[in-house]
Parts: sequence; structure tokens; C-alpha cells
Amino acid sequence: MAKSASDKGERISDAEHAVMEVLWDRHPLSATDVCDEICEARGWSMPTVKTLLARLVSKGALATEPDGRKFLYSPLIERADYVGGESQRLVDRLFGGRAASLFAHLAESESLTEEDLGEIERLLKELRK
Repeated sequence: MAKSASDKGERISDAEHAVMEVLWDRHPLSATDVCDEICEARGWSMPTVKTLLARLVSKGALATEPDGRKFLYSPLIERADYVGGESQRLVDRLFGGRAASLFAHLAESESLTEEDLGEIERLLKELRK
């Protein structure tokens, strides 16, 4: 099995992440399909999308399959796996590896809504079972 970007330690840029979001939502897609989804909103052109797709393929994040004269792209990494890895890197880099420090920071900066707090409480109850 091919190693994914997260296995190799290769980071996915913000622009590449936008492409991954399109493909996590629906795949396989052609470069044209991806561009139809995000080019206008981001001010990108088809060459930009093709460059980002090529980078993601080389990082092991996307697979390609020929479809006539075009290629179809599909993710090789799951959204949940990517988010988990990025979340852990954030906690490690900014909060010394302690998730509690992240929550404390969010609480102190009043970034957590009552809805957020309720969801966190439900998650903690589930974890303690």
C-alpha cells in the first residue's frame, strides 16, 4: 500500500487542503470538476488546480485513474485521519502536547459557546464510560 502524506511527514498546504475537501466530499473527480467547485470562489485557474492535484498525488494523498483523455482523482487518506494528525500537531506545537491546555486557552479567550461546552461535556462523558 502506498504511504500517505501523513505517513511521510509531508504537510498538506492550505491550498491543497481546499482541493482535498472537494474530493473528500465527492470522488472520483476530474481536474475540471474540482475547478468547477473551487476556482471561482478562490480566484484560481485550471493550471493552479492541476498543480495542486499533482502535488497531492506526489505526496501520496491522492490516487489517479485514467478516464479517456483525462484523469480522475480520489483521496488516499481519510478526512478523519488527516484531521486527527493535524489536531495532534497543533496541540504538540502550541500546547506542549496537552489537549487540556488547548481547552483552557479557548475557555479563557471566550471562544467556546454554550453549545461547544455542551458538546465537550458529552464527549467527556462518553470517554469516561
